[in-house]
Amino acid sequence: MDATKNKKEIDSRLERRFFVLPVKIEKREGDAESRTIIGYAAVFNKWSDPIYGWFREKIDPAAFNAVLNQDTVCLFNHDRNQMLARNGITLKLSVDATGLRYEFEAPNTTLGNDLLENIRLGNIKNSSFAFTVKRAEWKKNDDDTQIEEDRTILEVEELIDVSPVTFPAYPDATVAKCEYESFCAEKREKPQKKEISHQALEDELELLKYSN
Repeated sequence: MDATKNKKEIDSRLERRFFVLPVKIEKREGDAESRTIIGYAAVFNKWSDPIYGWFREKIDPAAFNAVLNQDTVCLFNHDRNQMLARNGITLKLSVDATGLRYEFEAPNTTLGNDLLENIRLGNIKNSSFAFTVKRAEWKKNDDDTQIEEDRTILEVEELIDVSPVTFPAYPDATVAKCEYESFCAEKREKPQKKEISHQALEDELELLKYSN
């Protein structure tokens, strides 16, 4: 397969999500100052807030089983120029009852030292992850009149990065709209309500400049 083409296909389906669980520095006994940073990039079986007003989603506990050994990196704010760790070298990925856990030793760099200080001060609190989906299940939501569909992510295809973040990352507006249109086409339905306007997409994409 053409690597360039494959990368473009992955990038075109890239999604980001954040979860409000604290990024923390591992506690150690005695006076030794820890540089081990621990966080959860994803949480299992917790419904998200509404995404663009028409669907919510949760992550199945088995969603990451096939991607824990991938060449995933830990970045700051999803910025490829802000490298913190790489899976299998300085980054440890695992899953437990809570979700996708990541752990790494902060590098002795300006970025690593600044991150440690900002976590200690409480300036950096949340985590996010960038991914593509291999398999998801859609169901009509009959419990909440404000939500049209429920999406369960069953299997992640590519785990691109895990990231401590300054601000929560917004889901990509274009991806969300394409997902909706694809779902409606598959069910031979037409969007009848809560369709994302062109101006709304422009506004969300503008926000992305500041959240990524």
